Amino acid sequence: MKHSTSQQTRRGRGPARRIGRTLALVLPVFLVLSGTLAVTRVDWSGNPSDSVLTASDLSAAGASSKAKARAPHDILRDKLLAELQEENPGIALTHLQEAVNGRPSLAKHCASIARALGRAAVRVYGPTRAQSYARPVCDTSFATGVAAAHN
Repeated sequence: MKHSTSQQTRRGRGPARRIGRTLALVLPVFLVLSGTLAVTRVDWSGNPSDSVLTASDLSAAGASSKAKARAPHDILRDKLLAELQEENPGIALTHLQEAVNGRPSLAKHCASIARALGRAAVRVYGPTRAQSYARPVCDTSFATGVAAAHN
């Protein structure tokens, strides 16, 4: 058996071989250059005023601003609790009902807000007087809050 020392070239290797070779040369160069550019964009001086915002900085800033933004039901609850302190639970319950009627998306939070008002009313007015303000707002959740705070 005779072996040939010369390598034969095969025809028909096609464009896939050329594309593979091109990617093998171009891809590492691209990765090195993009990594170098990313490192040059980092502020190494420690002075945040000179830093350049990147996409990750923008997404983190967006997430923190969303975390700082309060939900409408939390704002309403705090407003009504302050109103309960200044006026009386009856006025706060009336405004709760008006808010839920005006903005139906708050209805799912109505019971928890009314219970919070009931607990706060017991702290401010005592259980007997707080119970006298009970109304059928949000399925008597105010009375439930009064009873829970009293026990």
